Amino acid sequence: MGENNSRQFLDFEKPIKDLYDQIDQINLTAEKNKIDLSDSVRQLEEKILYKKKEITQNLTSWQKVQLSRHPDRPYTLSYIERICTDFVELHGDRNFKDDKAIVGGFGKIDGNTVMILGQQKGNNTKTRQLRNFGMANPEGYRKALRLMKLAEKFNKPVITLVDTPGAFPGIEAEERGQGEAIAKNIFEMLRLKVPVICVIIGEGASGGAMGIGVGDKVYMMENTWYTVISPESCSSILWRSWDHKEKAADELKLTSEHMLGFGLVDGIIPEPLGGAHWNHDEAAAMMKEQVVKAIAELKEIDPETRIDQRIEKFSNMGRWEEITNQVS
Repeated sequence: MGENNSRQFLDFEKPIKDLYDQIDQINLTAEKNKIDLSDSVRQLEEKILYKKKEITQNLTSWQKVQLSRHPDRPYTLSYIERICTDFVELHGDRNFKDDKAIVGGFGKIDGNTVMILGQQKGNNTKTRQLRNFGMANPEGYRKALRLMKLAEKFNKPVITLVDTPGAFPGIEAEERGQGEAIAKNIFEMLRLKVPVICVIIGEGASGGAMGIGVGDKVYMMENTWYTVISPESCSSILWRSWDHKEKAADELKLTSEHMLGFGLVDGIIPEPLGGAHWNHDEAAAMMKEQVVKAIAELKEIDPETRIDQRIEKFSNMGRWEEITNQVS
């Protein structure tokens, strides 16, 4: 049967689904009647490529949010297994427990050892619950910091992959110091002596993203978003309903193009035609190329200089005005 049987399609991807359905029907007819219809299949496959290009060229901000959450989209472990060899996952924060929402460990990229970590979502009900939908508790951020300090000890670059709807907002998380854990990570990441590269691979929401999102280089995959609050939550605050989430997405200016324009990220990593969910291998290869290049550049900079540049970079973010009150 055709490729679409195992795939899930978003509403605006329906034209692509219809073409896959036609291919399925042609293949069934060809098999049943023992005839060669490969030319017809080839023509439809070309139409699929055209349709993917057409759709992704005209995405709204809300549609990009939907793509970043696509159930077939690669998550942190999918990228790690494709860009790393000899990956050894490390567990626990040495204080409370092992938070499954954050995974990380040492691995090799082209023979060079790195520490790679990130939020991990699940791909079915059981694993989504296990991973807490990619929403880390304080022990998750403390585990991440432990791994980053371990990388610093052995002078290995740190790569973080950001994909979270936010840090877990439960009472127990607040009781264990959620805000303090995130704040400490931001403080410590600014001062790490090793190169730090952050890549937003899906959702980059609020402090949950910033808890592992401070680096010398911060990149966004093409169809991702990065902002202080999700469109749904923004809509519920402003309009007391999720019904205006599309408008909220537009107003938040949260896409990779917006973030690059604001100077909040250093670059956009392209995705395969139609989005990363169509080809995990190609998406990982595109990310790896950018990460390897960034590591090579950052290694040439003296650690103290690198830290100063990192602090200055984040200190300069944002726009403000100072008004001096004049007393007559």
